[in-house]
Amino acid sequence: MENSLSNGHRFRRIPRQSVAVHPNMDPLLDENLEQWPHLNELVQCYRTDWIKDESKYGHYESSSPSSFQNQIFEGPDTELETEMHLSRARQTKMEDITDDDIPSTSGRQFLGTPFPESYPSKVLKHFGQSPLPAYEPAFDWENEHSMIFGQRIPAAHIMRGLKISVKVLSLSFQAGLVEPFYGTICLYSRERREKLSEDFFFHILPAEMQDVQVASESRGIFFLDAPSASVCLLIQLEKPATEEGGATPSVYSRKEPVHLTEREKQKLQVWSRIMPYRESFAWAIIPLFDNSISATSGGCASPNCPVASTASISGSSSHEVALEPIAKIMLEDKLAHSSGGSVVVEISNLNKVKESYTEDSLQDPKRKVHKPVKGVLRLEIDKLQAGQADLENISESGSVTNDSVDLGDRPTDSTLIKSLSNGADGPHNSKVKLNFHDEKGTPRNGTNPLGNLDFHANDFQAFDFRTTTRNEPFLQLFHCVYVYPLTVSLSRKRNLFIRVELRKDDADIRKQPLEAIFPREPGASLQKWAHTQVAVGARVASYHDEVKVFLPAIWTPQHHLLFTFFHIDLQTKLEAPKPVLIGYASLPLATHAQLRSDICLPIMRELVPHYLQDTNKELLDYLEEGKNVFKLRLRLCSSLYPVNERVRDFFLEYDRHTLRTSAPWGSELLEAINSLKNVDSTALLQFLQPILNMLLHLIANGGETLQVAAFRAMVNILTRVQQESVDDNERNRFLVQYVDYAFDDFGGHQPPVYPGLCTVWGSLARSKAKGYRVGPVYDDVLAMAWFFLELIVKSMALEQTRLLYNTLPLGEDVPPMQLKEGVFRCIMQLYDCLLTEVHERCKKGLSLAKRLNSSLAYFCYDLLSVIEPRQVFELVSLYLDKFSGVCQSVLHDCKLTFLQIICDHDLFVEMPGRDPSDRNYLSSVLIQEIFLTWDHDDLSMRAKAARILVVLLCKHEFDARYQKQEDKLYIAQLYFPLIGQHKKPAESMLMGCSSRNALGDGPVSPKYSDRLSPAINNYLSEASRHEPQGGTPENGYLWNRVNSQLSSPSQPYSLREALAQAQSSRVGASAQALRESLHPILRQKLELWEENLSAAVSLQVLEISDKFSMAAAAHNIATDYGKLDCITTLFMSFFSQNQSLAFWEALLPVFFRVFELHGATLMARENDRFLKQAAFHLLRLAIFRNDNIRKRAVIGLKILVRSSFYHFMHTARLRVMLTITLSELMSDVQVTQMKSDGMLEESGEARRLRKSLEEMADDHRSPNLLRECGLPENALISIPERFAENRWSWSDVKSLSESLLMALDACLEHALLASLMSTDRYAAAESFYKLAMAFAPVPDLHIMWLLHLCDAHQEMQSWAEAAQCAVAVAGVVMQALVSRNDGVWSRDHVASLHKICPMVSSDITSEASAAEVEGYGASKLTVDSAVKYLQLANKLFSQAELHHFCASIVELVIPVYKSRRVYGQLAKCHTLLTSIYESILEQESSPIPFTDATYYRVGFYGDRFGRLDRKEYIYREPRDVRLGDIMEKLSHIYESRMDGNHTLHIIPDSRQVRGDELQPGVCYLQITAVDPVMEDEDLGSRRERIFSLTAGGSMRARVFDRFLFDTPFTKNGKTQGGLEDQWKHRTVLQTEGSFPALVNRLLVIKSESLEFSPVENAIGMIETRTAALRNELEEPRSSEGDQLPRLQSLQRILQGSVAVQVNSGVLSVCTAFLSGEPATRLRSQELQQLIAALLEFMAVCKRAIRVHFRLIGEEDQDFHSQLVNGFQSLTAELSHYIPAILSEL
Repeated sequence: MENSLSNGHRFRRIPRQSVAVHPNMDPLLDENLEQWPHLNELVQCYRTDWIKDESKYGHYESSSPSSFQNQIFEGPDTELETEMHLSRARQTKMEDITDDDIPSTSGRQFLGTPFPESYPSKVLKHFGQSPLPAYEPAFDWENEHSMIFGQRIPAAHIMRGLKISVKVLSLSFQAGLVEPFYGTICLYSRERREKLSEDFFFHILPAEMQDVQVASESRGIFFLDAPSASVCLLIQLEKPATEEGGATPSVYSRKEPVHLTEREKQKLQVWSRIMPYRESFAWAIIPLFDNSISATSGGCASPNCPVASTASISGSSSHEVALEPIAKIMLEDKLAHSSGGSVVVEISNLNKVKESYTEDSLQDPKRKVHKPVKGVLRLEIDKLQAGQADLENISESGSVTNDSVDLGDRPTDSTLIKSLSNGADGPHNSKVKLNFHDEKGTPRNGTNPLGNLDFHANDFQAFDFRTTTRNEPFLQLFHCVYVYPLTVSLSRKRNLFIRVELRKDDADIRKQPLEAIFPREPGASLQKWAHTQVAVGARVASYHDEVKVFLPAIWTPQHHLLFTFFHIDLQTKLEAPKPVLIGYASLPLATHAQLRSDICLPIMRELVPHYLQDTNKELLDYLEEGKNVFKLRLRLCSSLYPVNERVRDFFLEYDRHTLRTSAPWGSELLEAINSLKNVDSTALLQFLQPILNMLLHLIANGGETLQVAAFRAMVNILTRVQQESVDDNERNRFLVQYVDYAFDDFGGHQPPVYPGLCTVWGSLARSKAKGYRVGPVYDDVLAMAWFFLELIVKSMALEQTRLLYNTLPLGEDVPPMQLKEGVFRCIMQLYDCLLTEVHERCKKGLSLAKRLNSSLAYFCYDLLSVIEPRQVFELVSLYLDKFSGVCQSVLHDCKLTFLQIICDHDLFVEMPGRDPSDRNYLSSVLIQEIFLTWDHDDLSMRAKAARILVVLLCKHEFDARYQKQEDKLYIAQLYFPLIGQHKKPAESMLMGCSSRNALGDGPVSPKYSDRLSPAINNYLSEASRHEPQGGTPENGYLWNRVNSQLSSPSQPYSLREALAQAQSSRVGASAQALRESLHPILRQKLELWEENLSAAVSLQVLEISDKFSMAAAAHNIATDYGKLDCITTLFMSFFSQNQSLAFWEALLPVFFRVFELHGATLMARENDRFLKQAAFHLLRLAIFRNDNIRKRAVIGLKILVRSSFYHFMHTARLRVMLTITLSELMSDVQVTQMKSDGMLEESGEARRLRKSLEEMADDHRSPNLLRECGLPENALISIPERFAENRWSWSDVKSLSESLLMALDACLEHALLASLMSTDRYAAAESFYKLAMAFAPVPDLHIMWLLHLCDAHQEMQSWAEAAQCAVAVAGVVMQALVSRNDGVWSRDHVASLHKICPMVSSDITSEASAAEVEGYGASKLTVDSAVKYLQLANKLFSQAELHHFCASIVELVIPVYKSRRVYGQLAKCHTLLTSIYESILEQESSPIPFTDATYYRVGFYGDRFGRLDRKEYIYREPRDVRLGDIMEKLSHIYESRMDGNHTLHIIPDSRQVRGDELQPGVCYLQITAVDPVMEDEDLGSRRERIFSLTAGGSMRARVFDRFLFDTPFTKNGKTQGGLEDQWKHRTVLQTEGSFPALVNRLLVIKSESLEFSPVENAIGMIETRTAALRNELEEPRSSEGDQLPRLQSLQRILQGSVAVQVNSGVLSVCTAFLSGEPATRLRSQELQQLIAALLEFMAVCKRAIRVHFRLIGEEDQDFHSQLVNGFQSLTAELSHYIPAILSEL
């Protein structure tokens, strides 16, 4: 049978341990109990296992709810996915933690990513789960179940309040611990001045006497109802009785530090070993629940000390004085137990006593306070929360696996051990095993209704004395008496102690007493006697000892307690002190055990046989003249012996009847049964279960008279228990406990109860039905009908299990039981009578009828699981016959409740009817009744009927047991009759009758309304999620263990309830307020649910989009969306919202399919807006840190490129799109970040974007990327349908990628220069230039940056460069106009503009037309805008005095005015041209050659220059800037860039720089003035270069891209030498582009060098002067007016050539090369060239002097004479070297 009830079929056996009974007291109980049936019944009642019916309260297995994964919403800089992977990896390493251990408070499941990497490789049916997953199950069966009228609630036994565990850690004294100390701890009430629990004994041995342990390892466990300030721990210490003449206890309380001498220690040790008796030493009281931290002495005065009035606290009562703190509390986290925080309490001021005392005197205000002990007792006190242990959760093994209720879940009193815990409570484990102990480990005493919670084998559970006074049934066996000797008053002083023993009789005084005394030593067996302490030297000896005596089950009048009084001499003699007998006292148990008041006894000098008998009392000799000098007190604690006399009488008569010792008619028993109704409620409740068992015995086995009497008594008892119960439940919890657990139908040892119970009740019902007078008891029977009906069913079910179990094949369910005909008939009749009562009383509107109706429904419900369903059919059909058709509302309500209850049974689906083929009787009846009800006038009836249907549908939909497809189909057909016939009423009911919608009662609104969660409507409307809130929470999205104490009554743990509560309390007026009103955990729950909702909705909409796209492509559906804006709008919505990682992973295959199917439509110009947004968001995703998202963005870009190839034939248009979007993205993205040294560097976003753009053109990585993103490896290069050839081109993709990378680099460089913009104008201009070039594919952006550059140049007064920018802008516009053939300009005009600004391309392409994108485009580029910028260029060139360019520009404007016939403007243009040409003429006629600018070569050497390092640039500066100026300017710019480790140095010469000459840590600038080179200039000529005014003149002469500078040097190592040693090094530099350019400096891209020997230098110098004179002489002059400038020019040149003072030039050449040793070194050819050059020079000079003579007037005659003289003297000098000169001239 044991197995049959624990095999999981129907019943579960729950073992009960009799924790209160000492293992060795069984002999006291196991006397022949068969002679005492009531005792047998009592012992069985407390010892048999509980039997629980597992299927009684309905069954619902919730199908697994939507699993809520951690949805990952990444931002650009988050990497939550990696964090979660790492966290998951850490989690799996945590020791001994299973998934079950992690509380799923949030519903989050630690699963992998929602979509595995390989997701698209398997085609899933759907992308996500239901679009509206509920956080908690949408169908709450428990809640629906609880709302049925008369619903049965399972009993939960509440273990009241708290447990306190106390462990003694150590005892130490200032004087040292030398002798053993003993003590007791108990709970004590200061208010009531009494003990609340029995004593817990402990001992502490000094180190020398220890065997193994320092102190007793056991803990004392104390039970408390509720925290109270008056509840204390009373600690009493004792030590071996003090030796006379030895060390007195006062050594432990001296103020000055004193240590025992070695001799004293030895004496104490020897004495403590020979002295077995003890005396009082000290005491302390520790309040457990004071609000103050310090525990006090309890307000109790110690003996013999006057009360110090100064110590009294104002306002406190007289006994709350002398509150010296005695407990110092400290927290030790390491000692924390799993269920609470332990605290170590140090009791530093123990109250020492000088004499023996009783506990009553502790709180006596007259008691004197003594010196405190100089020592510390350390206790470890632990709060163990008893919590609420639901009997449901007690497992078969006897453990309470308390899943549903945490030990920390229940709120307790706010003062909960404030003085002890001090916040030391750690978080509780979410699953606590509450283990029972086996027999060996059973603690020695105490009671606990459910066994040991949180206990260890050697824990001592102190018996709670309040157990005997509570109004609760006894659930455990305890049977003992506590003996408290109080005082003995003698006429002389003695050292008195008392021995206590239990004797069976007084016949033989030498006979040993019973072994019934509880031992003080842990683990010891029961003792024969116990000793009190020694009251030393006292006339009135006082005691506070507690002796616990286990009682025999059966008492006789002879059982008595015997007290023996001894005196002991406390002096050391040759042998150990021996006690001296003083006298005896005896106490018969039978007469005194129940007394709670003090008992006084005389003391006999000696014992005689039969000393208890009154006849022998005269023979006894008494001390103190026979006065009652011995006072004691008893406390009886027994669940076997009722104190109430009527209960005892009933037990006695029950025994006599059972043993057949009374008269057969049993009138005494009848009387005893009837008198039970007068038993007081406490006694009745305490013995409720055994009394009910005995009455059921009588009902089952007694004669009819006894049966009726027992039944009536039972009804009376049940009614009283129900009425007097503290809770207002319709089913009293003690009665439910009895039916559900305790009642086991006598273990199957006797016939079952149900036939007799049905018979006696049925006969009573029939009597009532026949009109006989049955008295008021009948209404009570109806009120308590639920109890009898449940009892009947359990009795049947137990019989069914016991009968059929042994014949049952393994693994099969117990088959239903066929009730015997007679019993079934009786049940039918009873049922019929009760139905009649319901019918009649309902009409009167009595609530009793509705409760009885529910009880009958549950009766049928229960019977369906036990007996043959066809027999239940008889009962149900009987009911429906009585309540047929549409009844009155109240009757109809009962009928619906009946159906609601019975249809909740699992057999609802297949309950047979009368016809064997009718398998679905209940479902057909239900549907029929629902149809009827929907025609009912009462709206509430219709709503209730619909609700029943809704709940049933939900149960079948969500119950895990009905999830098979065939089950679902079978169940679905049961509901088919509903469809069609009553569709509309059904819909209205189903939609509107939720008995508990999410927002509580009130007008019904949509399930997920804006009021419930404001964000949700946004998700539904936008099909996407809000931005994630603040990135990662503190703990990421990773759930740690949640402290269950966070739940509280004011904050429900259910999200659904919390939202409903917030709504009803008007908190949720706004979304923010509603969120903030939630508990943090619930707020996280809501966020998680919203995340999952959002992800699911987005995935659903994506799936719909995919299917729509495929259907539209196959023309399965007609769509009038020409642009497919239904799809493009959704995609724009997807991209614009932050989506979960799962979404991004699912998106790409859909994106690819949509472009594959509808590429032509999507790439058309009408969809430019969509294309641009898609491009923007793909680039945005390409900067995400999460690699999964970033690589999908790369593939998305490639999909766009592929579509571009096939639908545009080129990438120009897409390049424009991407360039535009990149520009927009750069304004949103931080491309730089600050380094630690304060400098800027490239940001992570920019690096990731660069990586993405590089990957875009990486053809090697592409197949892997495609595969990882769920696309075929050949997806890009495969040829779409309707196309013949493959158009994919990796080279074009690379070009596109490079173009975008150039734009990114330009943006980055511009950002990095932000701090230098104001100082380094050259770099700033270059930055703008690079931006203009990078964004050249988009005219708007190109023009924008060119104009920025133009402004920057104008600020620097670089007019020529600013003009070039304006020309470039005009060129962009003009190109666009020519490509559009608008007729004003032609290609020739663009070519002429190209000559001014080479950046203007002369090739006309269609790129500009490709740039026609929303917000950008060539349509803005008009003739007027071109004219505007040409005019600006003209103005700026004019400021730069480059009039040649002005002329060309004005000539480009003239065709516009010609085509428009704007003659006024034409006239202005020609006037302007006139002034321009005049300016040019003026420049050319100026005697000083015109220069528009100066040029300098600048070389950069040093790593601090960055990208400029080792590069050379040509700078174009205004013409007034000298070498010193530019040196100063550049030094100022670059010194600011040097850090502490670098200095700036300027190289002073222009020689070539060698790398090995540069010092580390130094940055060098080399600045050299250079000359521009004419286009047709002979650079190999040795002549000196002079910019004569005749050299210029043409426009092209002002455009330079080559420059040179000459560097003199010697080859002999000297820094300087004569003309004969002076060589010349000529360097020619070529720039990247020509000046004037769009920037002030151009990079040198080519450098060439030439060398000239000294003689070549000399010849070149002379030839240069000759050429200058000849030019002047041969220059044609048009009129006489030109003679003056010519004269001036000629005078200047002649003066430099033949004047005496400058003769050194030509003479020095002759001296250097034509005399002495150098002349011998010259080759003959060189010599001849030199002489020829000199001769020619002199001849030209002579000719020039003659021309000068013709031109001069009177005023210049003197100057001419000087010239002639100079020439003649020069000729004479030269003739020394060249004799032939005289003949030549």
